Amino acid sequence: MQSLIQKHCRTLKIGSRIAERYKEIQAQTQEEFLEKILRMEVKAREVNRKNLLLKQANFDVVKTFEGYLFDAIQIPNSIGIETIKEASFVDQKENLILYGSVGTGKSHMATAVGVAACNNNKRVKFYRTAALVNDLLDAKAAGTIKRLLKKLEKADLLICDEWGYIPFAKEGSQLLFQVISQCYERRSLIITTNLEFSKWNGIFYDEKLTSAIIDRVIHHSHLLVFTGDSYRLKNSTINC
Repeated sequence: MQSLIQKHCRTLKIGSRIAERYKEIQAQTQEEFLEKILRMEVKAREVNRKNLLLKQANFDVVKTFEGYLFDAIQIPNSIGIETIKEASFVDQKENLILYGSVGTGKSHMATAVGVAACNNNKRVKFYRTAALVNDLLDAKAAGTIKRLLKKLEKADLLICDEWGYIPFAKEGSQLLFQVISQCYERRSLIITTNLEFSKWNGIFYDEKLTSAIIDRVIHHSHLLVFTGDSYRLKNSTINC
């Protein structure tokens, strides 16, 4: 009988869980048994989907808000801490700009928001901004830029970490602008940066392009200012 159940599971493409675990289910009626076994499969698929979304997001390191402190972060009245932690602003296609010195928790927050979004069945893409630009340039050189842009368009949330750490040449800036333009009012964006807006021209070396990028980035955005000291420096094993 179990081999027949396994065969039916393969035919219906519902995996092997039901065949392997149906004997564990305790039920008083056939209806209760059916409901429990279907619920088990639904939960397993939810876990698998979330794990797949986390893998596809390509986080450097998976981090959550467990133990995360908001004490040294200036949060605007336009958004609450729970909205950030639950990533519910993604439903509204709103953006976060995380601004502050190196080591103050910007990347941690961006990643934790991304993980929360994955747990909400949202598609997330995490990039160090320089790596994103390099991928765009490589794709254009290889003639696959449309494929990469289409892949990015499928994301509900795009995270650009370390924005402004490395300046870009003209072609890279233009491609990044294209990505930002595609995000505008269609999906959410998170940017982590240690540069104020007035210095963004030093990234792109083009005033008109810089203005166009800032215009699209700040609309529908919440600016969070990180004012604390570097966490890595405070916890360094080197005695100054």
